Amino acid sequence: MPKIVTLPGDGIGPEVTSAAVEVLREVAPDITIEEHAIGGGAYDAYGDPLPQRTRDALQDADAVLLGTVGGAHTSPWNNLPRHLRPESGLLALRKALGCYANLRPVRVQPGLEHLSPLKPELARGVDILIVRELLGGIYFDGDRKIEGDTAYNTMRYTTAEVERVAKVAFWAAEQRKGRVTSVDKANVLEVSELWRRDVQALRDREYRSIHLNHEYVDSVAMLIVSDPARYDVIVTENLFGDILSDLAAVIPGSLGLMPSASLGDGPGLFEPIHGSAPDIAGQGIANPAAAIMSVGMMLRHSLQRSDAANVVDRAVALALREHPTRDLGGRADTRTFTRAVLEAMGTPAVG
Repeated sequence: MPKIVTLPGDGIGPEVTSAAVEVLREVAPDITIEEHAIGGGAYDAYGDPLPQRTRDALQDADAVLLGTVGGAHTSPWNNLPRHLRPESGLLALRKALGCYANLRPVRVQPGLEHLSPLKPELARGVDILIVRELLGGIYFDGDRKIEGDTAYNTMRYTTAEVERVAKVAFWAAEQRKGRVTSVDKANVLEVSELWRRDVQALRDREYRSIHLNHEYVDSVAMLIVSDPARYDVIVTENLFGDILSDLAAVIPGSLGLMPSASLGDGPGLFEPIHGSAPDIAGQGIANPAAAIMSVGMMLRHSLQRSDAANVVDRAVALALREHPTRDLGGRADTRTFTRAVLEAMGTPAVG
């Protein structure tokens, strides 16, 4: 019997996670679900943003569903030592699970092109998968320090780290249009020279059917919003991937439409990419679509239940057209949208 650990977290995390769990229970009634703490709330309760009891629960999990972590800019959590801040709990979670590849689909739902800040003709049909290396690079390298009026961080990658995330990108491209764009800054960074060399060598050795091209990160930042249809699968390192995926996230029209999966050596981690939105927490108006779509990714990638994932994806698409939430210009609150998804799945809504 599959075991799912849920980590609702902070802000609107508990609200959108609750909606996603309701959908998950309906489409996969045989699973067991355990809820545990992470983030600022976990620090308040246990003095640690990723408590040991949460770490222990992850050991035999088949997948993890995360809400959100962090508070407002004025939150006292921001004044804690870095290792005790909510975001450090998230980084520790990714490392504990061995999640080295983050998958962020950027898809404009049919009929919702008008929500995009891009012209409808540019937004129509956009379907990009960004594969971001998640455990290396400048975020994780220990060679970092502030010394008086000087500070430094180090970006470092090994061939093994590059190849394992590139394999995920090539595998994904085989299921899609067979095109991968590898993003780097090889004209000025030695670490990017290694990245480009190793991605190309892997393609030539094992994935010759995939069309691979290399582009500089500054060029991609421009083209992803001016000509997004040129991209199928994008693979890049941690820092560049963080920036590009957040930039691309505006294309569908709301962060509430952006799910993600983080895959690697252990249980997959699935989460909406939006923040904790403390300004609307507790009001019941948060858009749970991304959290519910993250359940779809969980069903597909960790539980190998593609049919169930397709049911969730179709239901969300229908609910978005008929019951858009407030961030999409509609009136549906969290509960109304969740009921609409359940009804679209063929489930009579209750309550």
